Amino acid sequence: MMEYALVFLLGLATAVFAVLAVQRWMSFAAQSPEDYAGTGPELDIRDHLNGALLCEGVIYGPTGRVASRFVAEMNASWEGNTGFMTEDFRYDNGSTQHREWTLELDDTGRITATAPDIIGEGHGRQTGAGVQLAYAIRLPEASGGHVLNAIDWMYLVENGTIINRSQFRKFGIRVAELVATIRPMQNTVAERPAMAAE
Repeated sequence: MMEYALVFLLGLATAVFAVLAVQRWMSFAAQSPEDYAGTGPELDIRDHLNGALLCEGVIYGPTGRVASRFVAEMNASWEGNTGFMTEDFRYDNGSTQHREWTLELDDTGRITATAPDIIGEGHGRQTGAGVQLAYAIRLPEASGGHVLNAIDWMYLVENGTIINRSQFRKFGIRVAELVATIRPMQNTVAERPAMAAE
């Protein structure tokens, strides 16, 4: 009986170690800005998060199914290394959300971000084709008012579109994931007549 208990505990410890190892070295959250050093095209938030932008995306719930779809109009401007960005979200259920970011970029590529629903400051870095930002966000009261730990990754592709993937966790457990595209508004407006003509 003692041998079975020992084998069970050893198996349990191995399983826990394997899960922790995957989360630490092989998961979305295990990425680091250095992973994208030297990759191109170079993502500089002063250039690529600037002016009128369109963001379109989906939010996955804890089961991995799409829980919400949204379109957001964003507008960003920069004064040197200080950026101001507004986001106006329209969700598929008819609700809306407004956020105002202040972004500070230093000469090493480190980013500090603040917004009214961000607890304290968000911190991240831009390197190569990638930008990472981690922060704690308070959900609207209509969504429960919970505070979630978020990690955002943005990746620049060759046509200038940014692919945004974010994960949100509570007590270390992933509760939501967001995948979206961000691109200049004028590109989107220019594409619409051609698409309608088809």
